[in-house]
Parts: sequence; C-alpha cells; structure tokens
Amino acid sequence: MVFHNFDELIAHVKGQPSRARMAVAAAGDAHTIEAVLRARAEGIVTPILVGDKAVIDQVLAELGEHIPAEDIHDEPDLAEAARKAVALVRAGEADFLMKGKLDTSVLLKAVVNKETGLGKGGVMSHFTAFEIPTYHKLLMPVDGGMVTYPTLEQKKAIIENTVGALRAMGYDCPKVGVLACVEKLNPKMPETVEGDALKQMNQRGELTGCVVEGPISYDCAVSREIAAFKGFESPCAGDCDVLVAPNIHAGNIMGKMLTVTCKAKMAGFIVGARCPIVMTSRGSSAEEKYLSIVISAAAARNQ
Repeated sequence: MVFHNFDELIAHVKGQPSRARMAVAAAGDAHTIEAVLRARAEGIVTPILVGDKAVIDQVLAELGEHIPAEDIHDEPDLAEAARKAVALVRAGEADFLMKGKLDTSVLLKAVVNKETGLGKGGVMSHFTAFEIPTYHKLLMPVDGGMVTYPTLEQKKAIIENTVGALRAMGYDCPKVGVLACVEKLNPKMPETVEGDALKQMNQRGELTGCVVEGPISYDCAVSREIAAFKGFESPCAGDCDVLVAPNIHAGNIMGKMLTVTCKAKMAGFIVGARCPIVMTSRGSSAEEKYLSIVISAAAARNQ
C-alpha cells in the first residue's frame, strides 16, 4: 500500500472499525480543539482533553461544541497537564498523545522521564509527511525536528522509526533515499559514506522492511527523468517515500521549502516512543494539526 495524498489516508483511517483514543496535553487553544473536534466528527479519534477546564469550556462554547465531562481532565498547570496526558497513555487509556498549548520542552520532559514517561530507550525522531502538488505520492523527509547532527547509528534508527510508522500505516516496503549532493561515494564527503553504509546495511539484512538507496541526490530521488538522464539506476529513483536528510538544518529547510514555496500540505509527529506523539508548532494551522492527528491515528493502530 502507498498513499498518494492525504485524502486517501483519511479515507483509510475512516474505514477502520474503531476510533483511536488521543490524549491532548494542555488542550487550551482554538486551533488544537478545532482539529480535535474535526477528527472526532469524522470518526477518527475519541479525544481526552487535559488542561485548564475553564479555558477548554470557553473554547468549546465559542465553537458551539461539547465534549463529555469525563473526557476533560482539569489541570491548569502545564507541566502537570503533560504528565497526566502521558500517564493516560501509560495506563492504556489513550493510544497516542498530542501537544496542545505548551512548549515542546515541557511535553518532552514528561515523555522522556525514565520512570513515568513513554521512552523505549532508543532514538526518538520527527516523522513528517508532505502532499506536494508536483509529486505523485506522499513524501516523508526526516529528520527536521529532533536529532540535530545524527551519527550513522542514529540515521539507522531514524530510518527504522520512520519505516516502522509507515508499515503500521499499511505500507509494504517503503523506499528510502539517503540524501547527499551527489550520487557517488566520495570519501571526502561523510554524507555519501554514510549513505552507502546504510544501503549496505539494508542489503545485508541489518535494516529491514524497506529498500534503502544511498547516497542519492534530491533530484534523482524524486524524478525518474533526471535519474535516467544521469544514468542513475535504482528502484528508489524518482519514487522515494522517505528522504533522510544529512542533519536537522537540511531537513528543516527542505520541509519549509516544500510548504512555503511549493504549497505542500504537511503532517508530522514524533516516532520512537511507545506511541505516536503529535508535536506540531503552536502556530500551526488547524488543518495541519488535523492531518497530524489523522496520520498519527493511522500509525497508532498497529503499533
């Protein structure tokens, strides 16, 4: 299975027999609640809101909506709201977690707590999906939000996290491109060395459930015509699902170029924890938050 756009993904999630349960930490802003209510109305999630109940009730009243009292946990303190939302997941009362109106660092502190958090002892990374008008399917550039300068082993973990989420969503064998500015191994360019090393790991069976190509340039990764013109042959050429950035700056710039310049739609969440964690910016639109809920719900069902 491959999703060509978010509409296909939404239809897939709506077709599931049950709703995913989502705990929202500090659920006090209108964009977050709008996105949550839309996902609830479409049968995608059952939300549990943790935050200042007075603020939540006011937003719901302004929107003309209602959430059962038992699904609202009154906790005005942001750090405590984060801890309570994490606790709901640990207790099995929620399938995944969403960040509301609080700093990312506050939620992550609760998530990575060794005794009460959601860590699994490995690398957590940022999963992003983009619907780009000029590309034939959803594209996942990683990691532009969590791991700053990933080592070879961290890049392996980022691929495993991303592929695991995609396979949980229904993908059979995602195609992964490890990006560099050239397609050939050059000992003077560490990005090409690591790209080749990851490809070799994949071919040896150390990195499974996907096809890895590296090093590969961005143009060869997304354009069959350019790859053919350059004489670059690979099952990933022009057909990548995942693009592994050399570092957080390249990943972040690539994502912003796609959304701002190419008018792509975006969704994102944290992978590598016990459950998906919707971690959008506080300035994200209600649509981006909604799409991030949808894709997280899809990944949460089989994880």
